[in-house]
Amino acid sequence: MKGIILAGGTATRLFPLTATTSKQLLPVYDRQMIFYPFNVLIKAGIREVLIIVAPDNSGQFLNLLGSIFQKHDVKVEFMVQKIPKGLADAFIIGEDFIDDDDVALVLGDNIFEDDLYEKIGSFKKGGMVFVKEVPDPERYGVVEFDKNLRAISIEEKPQKPKSNYCVTGAYVYDSRVVEIAKSLKSSDRGEIEITDINNEYLKTGDLAVEKLRGVWLDAGTFDSLLEAGNIVKDRKMHKKFDPIIDSAIKEFNAELKNIAKSVLFRRQNKNIQTINT
Repeated sequence: MKGIILAGGTATRLFPLTATTSKQLLPVYDRQMIFYPFNVLIKAGIREVLIIVAPDNSGQFLNLLGSIFQKHDVKVEFMVQKIPKGLADAFIIGEDFIDDDDVALVLGDNIFEDDLYEKIGSFKKGGMVFVKEVPDPERYGVVEFDKNLRAISIEEKPQKPKSNYCVTGAYVYDSRVVEIAKSLKSSDRGEIEITDINNEYLKTGDLAVEKLRGVWLDAGTFDSLLEAGNIVKDRKMHKKFDPIIDSAIKEFNAELKNIAKSVLFRRQNKNIQTINT
């Protein structure tokens, strides 16, 4: 299985914070937001990850993630999404990357308290989504259940939700997802919707719907970003990262500190030489 992290968009709700950097590179407690979706994928045993980024911030992602996992046998690739066309566009952009493999997509601003790795690791075929009960389902893709609590439809941002369960930002599909995404027509919002992909799998009985128990955070506003940092700290979620990520960050930090010390030492020596001459 391969992994995709979607980290494009402009994040206008977080201006001016995102005027100088991507939302997914903002800190959530002690590390950048993007490491949380990385944790989902790496814990599931995925070692090939594609990051889809917006053009303006591609260099910043490369500086942070270009080689951070190189010593840990995690291959990271980057592709640019010039114009946001909807979540389903990730599978069209990543067609060559996905090839004939299964793929897990995690949105770059989503944080999960539940460990999803067992469900993702046991995936066989079809599609799989993770749903959470929320007080404002009209903001999301909403799942309708029958009397046997079996999912029968998913509706994108409905005015009258048929349940309080929404689809969160983690999805798993087999390789058919690429052709399904390419066949979609744009919605009234002008986007190709991942809800339409889910409904295609649902029609054939190939969509598994897993309910989450723990906290799910969509850190896309000032309040939710602050709340995410507090919850991560209070529930000690920052201590539940895969050792690969913790080691990679520790090594990266040490390298940056050494570079900073080296630059400072050279500047001091240059100043001393200037004074002596």
